[in-house]
Amino acid sequence: MPHFRPLSQTRYTGKCTLRVLVWLLMQGLNAIDFLAHPGVMLDVRSPAEYRQGHIPGAISFPLFTDQERAQVGTCYKHEGRDAAVELGFQLVGPKSAQFLATAKQLAPDRRVRVHCWRGGMRSGSVAWVLKMGGFEVATLHGGYKAFRNWALKTFEQPKPIVILGGMTGTGKTDILLALKNQGAQVLDLEAIASHRGSSYGSLGLPPQPTNEQFENEVAVQWAKFQTDSPIWVEAESKRIGTCCIPEPLFQQMDQAEVLEVVRPRSERLALLANVYGSADREAVVTATERIRKRLGGLRTQQAVDFIRQGQISEGVSIVLEYYDKTYTYDLQRRDVVIHPTDVAGLSAEESAAKLLVAVQQLQAKSEPMLSAKVKANV
Repeated sequence: MPHFRPLSQTRYTGKCTLRVLVWLLMQGLNAIDFLAHPGVMLDVRSPAEYRQGHIPGAISFPLFTDQERAQVGTCYKHEGRDAAVELGFQLVGPKSAQFLATAKQLAPDRRVRVHCWRGGMRSGSVAWVLKMGGFEVATLHGGYKAFRNWALKTFEQPKPIVILGGMTGTGKTDILLALKNQGAQVLDLEAIASHRGSSYGSLGLPPQPTNEQFENEVAVQWAKFQTDSPIWVEAESKRIGTCCIPEPLFQQMDQAEVLEVVRPRSERLALLANVYGSADREAVVTATERIRKRLGGLRTQQAVDFIRQGQISEGVSIVLEYYDKTYTYDLQRRDVVIHPTDVAGLSAEESAAKLLVAVQQLQAKSEPMLSAKVKANV
């Protein structure tokens, strides 16, 4: 392994060190190449920056703690860049050996990708340490900021969407999973948002990501989809819990044709009772209370009473009155072609298979139903 001098023993003013850092910063890959490049991805920004939003798959590998970052920022503000950079080296020096040890555990093959916020001194410093330790290092030109710019622009790329519609309780989430298992391209926005998109949407699910992280996750998936086959997306309002669908993507969804799955009300009630029957009753009551103004005081109280008595189906039946009206209004607002598909008595797998046949038939009748819209927008 090459001889390595710890940063604590290397003065910031060393010409060689600075030249190496500048060279490293100039060698960065663009966002697309960086994402495709092999190696473990290390995000060297502070923990708080990482929590706010990060590139999917990136591991937090902070050069500074949140407190140290604030300290360097204060030094920069009051004493200037040179003093801040030198303070940064003083803080980082004692950590250099640990950086190498941790990196070896994360990347036994010694191939890593490193980025910071703007592709500046932080990623350059970590890249230099790792290179001195025998690692193959790729950096991201422009840093996480460049990735964010790429991610948001990605949604402007038109692609062939098919909206999976259906009233609450028709099993759309399970059908999406079945479609994916059968080889279809699927963008499951509710899974990414960790929310089912209703007042009851967070029950039994992990906390939602930040909106920034939601956008990042969606962007990476969106970029991977091909334009030669449809992308199935569940009908959603623009907001899924606290997460917002990016406007360019939402506009594409709003203009896409809808394949609407239809089930008898009895099947819908059974599916919903299965989903929410095991949830904490008071949590279900609280979710019901959130729609009191829309459902009405009397109907809300009736639904709450049923839920507290363990009669989930009866309570859900009342709530469906509101959600069915909301769904119908949303479909009418879209003003697009809707193709009903009866899935009564069918499993999610059987429903998915039927939908795949249906979309193939529609494409054959109106060649190409989906890709023509994409080509018209290119």
